[in-house]
Order: sequence, then C-alpha cells, then structure tokens
Amino acid sequence: MNILDSVSTLKGIGSKKAKIFSDYGINTLEDLLYFFPRKYEDRRQVCPISELVTGKEYLISGKVISKRYSGGARRRNSPLSLIVGEGKDSIEIVFFNGKYIANFFNVNGEYVFYGKVSENLDRKQMLHPEFYKAGDAADIRGIVPVYPGIKGISQNEIRKLQLRLTEIYDQVEEWLPEEVVDENRLASPAFAVKNIHFPADGKHMLQGKYRLIFDELLTLEAGLCYLKSGARNEGEGVAISTDDAGEFIGNLPFRLTEGQLHAWQDIEKDLASEKAMNRLIQGDVGSGKTVIAQLCMFLCARSGYQSVIMAPTELLANQHLNSFKEAFCKYDINIALLCSSMKAAEKRDILEKLESGEIDILIGTHAVIQPNVKFKNLGMVITDEQHRFGVNQRVTLSQKGKNPNVMVMTATPIPRTLAVILYGDLDISQIRTMPEGRKPIKTYVVKADARNRAYDFVKERLREGRQAYVVAPLIEESENIDAKSAEELYKELTDKFRGFKVALIHGNLKAAEKDGIMDTFASGEIDVLVSTVVIEVGINVPNSTVMIIENCERFGLAQMHQLRGRVGRGSEQSYCFLICHNESKVALERSAIMASSCDGFDIAEEDLKLRGPGEIFGTRQHGLPEMHVSDLVRHADVLEKAKDIAKNIIDEDPQLTDPKYVKLKGRIKKMFGDGIRLEL
Repeated sequence: MNILDSVSTLKGIGSKKAKIFSDYGINTLEDLLYFFPRKYEDRRQVCPISELVTGKEYLISGKVISKRYSGGARRRNSPLSLIVGEGKDSIEIVFFNGKYIANFFNVNGEYVFYGKVSENLDRKQMLHPEFYKAGDAADIRGIVPVYPGIKGISQNEIRKLQLRLTEIYDQVEEWLPEEVVDENRLASPAFAVKNIHFPADGKHMLQGKYRLIFDELLTLEAGLCYLKSGARNEGEGVAISTDDAGEFIGNLPFRLTEGQLHAWQDIEKDLASEKAMNRLIQGDVGSGKTVIAQLCMFLCARSGYQSVIMAPTELLANQHLNSFKEAFCKYDINIALLCSSMKAAEKRDILEKLESGEIDILIGTHAVIQPNVKFKNLGMVITDEQHRFGVNQRVTLSQKGKNPNVMVMTATPIPRTLAVILYGDLDISQIRTMPEGRKPIKTYVVKADARNRAYDFVKERLREGRQAYVVAPLIEESENIDAKSAEELYKELTDKFRGFKVALIHGNLKAAEKDGIMDTFASGEIDVLVSTVVIEVGINVPNSTVMIIENCERFGLAQMHQLRGRVGRGSEQSYCFLICHNESKVALERSAIMASSCDGFDIAEEDLKLRGPGEIFGTRQHGLPEMHVSDLVRHADVLEKAKDIAKNIIDEDPQLTDPKYVKLKGRIKKMFGDGIRLEL
C-alpha cells in the first residue's frame, strides 16, 4: 500500500464511496490520512449501568436480555428494541429502523454500546448508539476519534479505514528543514499523524496536534508571503532624509498624539534603513493617519522625490487635496489632483508636469495606476483605505518607481491576528490614540418602540445648528426582509423634520450625484442625511454630531463602528443611537459592545470572538484556504511564529528552488490550489 494510492484501493471503497470521498477533497490515501478528527470521546472506562446519568455519553457493556423487532418484508421500518442488562440493572437500546441490524444481535450475546443516555417512561434509554460485539476487533476502547461528518459514510467506517492506514504511517516524510524542527522542538510528522488519529494518551495527542497546527500555519504563511512577494520592494530603497521632520511637526497647529509619534518612530527607522519601507498604518477614523502621510510626503519632496497617494473615491481625493494644500501652504511644494472625471486637456497637463518632475505630490483615485501615468522620480506611494484596493493595485502603483517606499493606510481596525495574514508582507503600526479635544461618542441602544425619542433628540440638535446622519440597511422596502429602508425613512423624516432640509443618498446613485449630495451636506445646506452604508467611507463633517443606525441587528460590529465614525469629528459632543428591531442574543451582545467602547481595535477583537475568523475575514473573498486543524485566533502565538519563519524562508529563497524547500513548495501548491502559481 502506497500513500499516494487512490482511496478506492482500500477494501470496502467502491466507485460510489470513492465519489463521496472525492467530493470532500479526499482522493488519495494521503488525503484520508490527513482527514483529522474534530474531537475525541473518552471510552477508556466502561460505566456501570447503575451509574448512568441522563444527558451524558457513556461506554457501557452488557448482555442482551430481550430483543423485540416486528419488522418483515411488509414492515421494513419497524424499530428494534433491546433490553441490555448488567446484574440487576438494565437499559433499553432503541434503533428506529432496525431492518439492517436486527440479525446482528442475539439474546444472551455480550455487546458494547456508546451513546447519550436519555429517559422514557422512567426507563433509561440509548437511541441509535454505536455498537460492537464484546471483544470484536472493531470494539475500539480508549480515546476514540470523532471525524467531521461525511454524508453516506459512518463514523465507524471512517475509523476502520483509518485503522487500516496505520501501516503507511512510516511513509509520512519529514518536510521541514532540520533547523526549523530542532529550533521549534517539533514532533515528527509520522508521530503527529499517528497520535492525531489514535493517541496513546492526552500528552501524545497534544504533541501531535501542535506539529500539525504548526505545519498548517507555516504552509499558509509561506504561501501568502510567496503570493505577496511581488508587492514587496526588494533591495535598496529610495533614500528619504528625515532631517526636516522637526520643521514640519513644529509648524503643525496641534501636537502629535502618542499614537502618531509611535507610528512616526517606526517610519523613521524604515526610512533610515537601506531597504524600501513597506508599512501598514492602522488607525480609527479621525486618529490622524493623514498627518503622518503628509509628513512623509513633505520629507519626500524635500529629498527631491515625488510621492503619490491613492484614495478609493473622488470625494476622498478632493478632501485630501484641500487638507494637503492647507498643510503645505507655507512650503514650496507643488500638489496636483488626478481623477477619471477630469477633462482630457486637464489630465494631459497634469501628466506632462508629472513626467517632467514639476509636480511633487499627486493625489488621485484609481486613475493614478493607469499606464499613461509616469513619474520622473517616484520616492513614495501611499494607498488610503487599503481594504478598498487589492494587492495587485498596490503592486501596480509601486511599480511606477524604482523601489519606492510604500505606506498603506486603513481606518478599518483589524484584529492583529488577521492583519498578520492579510498584510503579511507589511510591517504594522497602530495609532490607538485620538487627537486632543475629541470626545468619546456617547452610544445608546434604543428599542424599536422608543425610536421616536431618539428622533426628538435629533430635532433638538438640529435646532442648535447641528447636522445628523440616519442609516438604513436597505435602499428600498423588501417583502422578504423586515427592515427599514432608506427611501421609507426619507419620507418619514421629511415629514417629521419640517423646516429642515432632509436628503437621501444611496449606492444606486451615480458617482457625481453622490459627490454632489455629500458636498452639499459638508457645506451645511443639508441638515439630515438619510443613507445606506455608502457613507461608511466619507468626508469629514465636524458639524454632524448625531448618528442613528436603524435595524442595527443587520450590521456587523466593524461596520457599525465605521458608520459611527462619521460623527465625533469636532470638539462638540457627538451621539450614536442604535435602534434594535430584533432583540436576538447576538444583536444585543453586539449593541452592548458598541455602547461600552469607542475603541475600534477592541471592537474588532470582540467581533472576531463573536463571528470567528471565517465570517469576519471573508476567506472566500480573499482566496484564503480552509484551515483544518488550526484556529487563527486560539493559535495566534503559533501564527506569529509561523509568519516569521515563512518570511525568512521567502527572503532566503523567493522561488523556493532550494531542495530543502521542495516539499514546502508542494504543500503550498496543494493548500492554495489554483489560487497560487508555483513552478513545480
């Protein structure tokens, strides 16, 4: 028997079962060997029938005292009832469809059963337990593996198949370099596979499982590092002097926060090194990431290089243009804007000046990555709201210069565990403090029957000259979804807030229309903006101090936090009302977390606990493979270690051509499938 043989070579697996296994990604004996248990059952001790407790699972042994089965040719679905005794005590064993197993049991025969104990008419029962003849080879005692369900294949069948595979354990080869195994005190793969299926004891099981978790996370990280190696700037980077940093910081009308200073210290070290910078700046909405970008671009210009910042929308690009012009008004620095909506002649002028070097700083949208955009001497590229861009777009932008420094900014707080994966090629800095004068947003959970009180509060703020956002989960009313729509709310609030200007914005509007409405809101001509999540990434409106989120139960924690971040932008106290129309346990948990914290990173961690990495991270959207033994949250310490080792391996051998990495390359190819291109 060879580890690479088809599963169909095993006795009992015909074409039908081979097809079932194939649907679960199990085609070879090796695939079956790496189909791991999801939990274990302790069947080391037989429990006396007299000590059984309802609701718990037990291993019992006894003699069949009586057997009742009335099935036959015409009554095939009749139940089978056995009374199994041990001394004076007995229990009823019931199989609702006894046709296929009635002949297995004989009165006075000794049998072993494992299952959950229930009670019926004061008699203890086991419904559909696993069963064996006492002393039979299939009578598995000890720590018994329980596998993920495969439709059409029983647990007993899977265990029997796994027992047959014990003879090929010695074919499981070591695939990691000796130094990695020794430094991390890892068990061998053969030991790990043996003790994940049929552990000798708890200690052996944990040692084996750790090795398999390590293997899976290292393969994941090595694959991601390989995938992202194109986004990394290798070799000597563009030299940016930081000598004039004090001048820029000293001329700011405010002091940098502790978080901003820490981020700057990280960047300063990057710029002082010979390698190009590759850094992610994570910070909540309003935490001051843009000032750090401005400082970097100022130093870039002073060092004789150009820089570019790419934003996801024209609205945000225009906001950057205005804030940059204000920040650089004291300096001789030329700033330009490049967007798709600009007139052709205007674009040509910008492109000519950019290529000649007359423009120091370019601000734009996706337009900046078009082939006709050429720089004279690009020294730094920055992407804002990185979650709106893909890795390929970041690579395209960085390739417009020779090893430019790269900065990535995002206002979407991501748990560090997931940031390590999503941005595996970047060093990470977090800005966790807010500028002076910013007050925490007061957040309240409001039941649906009390929502009018929240809108009365809004009216009071409008009378004081403030503005408000109202967010709905839907654009239009739906027969299938019981939730408020933006159009429905717009009609309601237009009537409720007579004398005030109410406007509606949603994703179905054209970009120019959306920008026009947002500009009008920013100028103060609109008092209440009714919206869908289209405002999640929007412009800065300090005068807007109230956010109402209708049907908050239909939003995730991260999304609610992003929406709440539209207010609290000025020195005035801001408020957020979460109107809950469905008071489910999860909805109330999320709302309580929002009401108790304004820290996006804490909220992101709680969101991760509630939803798990698969849902919050959207593995399908990002093309991440499924994890079988590891958990990205519980095994975060192993993940960090795996990331460092994987990075060192890819740095040493970017194409994995060294013979000691050949098996790693094969594992990456198998894990990522079509999601990765490796020459094997």
